[in-house]
Amino acid sequence: MSITKTLPLAAALFPSAAGMAHAEWPTDRPIEMIVAFAPGGGTDIMLRTLAPYLETELETQFPVLNRPGAAGEITYTALSQARPDGYTVSSLNTPGFLTMQINREPRFDPADLCPIARIVEDPGTFIVPAGSDYQTLDDLVAYAKANPGAVSIGTTGVGTDEHMALLQLEQAADIDLTAVPFGGANEAKTALLGGHIAAIGLNVGEYATADKDAMRALAQFAEERSVLAPDLPTASEQGYDVIMSSERGLAAHCDVPQEIRDRLAAAVDAALANPEFKAQAETQSLPLSFQSGTEWQAAMPARLERFREIFALIDEEQ
Repeated sequence: MSITKTLPLAAALFPSAAGMAHAEWPTDRPIEMIVAFAPGGGTDIMLRTLAPYLETELETQFPVLNRPGAAGEITYTALSQARPDGYTVSSLNTPGFLTMQINREPRFDPADLCPIARIVEDPGTFIVPAGSDYQTLDDLVAYAKANPGAVSIGTTGVGTDEHMALLQLEQAADIDLTAVPFGGANEAKTALLGGHIAAIGLNVGEYATADKDAMRALAQFAEERSVLAPDLPTASEQGYDVIMSSERGLAAHCDVPQEIRDRLAAAVDAALANPEFKAQAETQSLPLSFQSGTEWQAAMPARLERFREIFALIDEEQ
């Protein structure tokens, strides 16, 4: 019997490793969850809160690995290079995922990453130490006008929601601010409380759990006041057109089989509907705002265009 005639039988008796992994998914090994920011920030808290509920739904483990840096690019590159077998997922955050496509050539192809679901949408804020001379956003703007570049704002990287809010405020108030990037919100808070920077960008959900005796918010960058901070005025209420939020969810490689991505999405949907998860999310001040991966992906081109316009305004001034 020739070798060519035995190959079909061998293939039938010994299916490929990829086929076996697909058949056994997800119970034969853990599904690694990569977080694009340092521990303790909003994205990290969201996914660490969610992970046990996904483990229940899929009967497997979801170990969390933090790989911060470059506004998420390190994590997105790792996801794009992982085997597309359903055993690696990652956080997905806008605007960073979109803005890095504007201001640099990322080390991964954005078309390789497919959203599984949006879980949270959290408006931005600017936070100062409790003892700061800046009592209002107007105070910060006035000082920046008189001292161009002297007001330093901590962000989690170029093109993140904090940075985009900074750019909008510069344009709206005709001022010059200095962005200082950090690997995560906790690092930025440490620098703020240490007196190394004047203010930081946080999200309302992150500020809701912060020590109010140590820091305070100047404005929230939402169209309407968040239910998490009903007493905090929006920037628009204070005369500055700054609208920016952080969208946070999960993504997988687009080459992961559709049936696996569908099961991941269904597990997220079921977890978010779990009353115990909802109660824990409320305790953690997570502003849940579910969108299916398909809906979220469909909304991204319009968001990308808006972010291009923000960058273009800044480029025109330089």
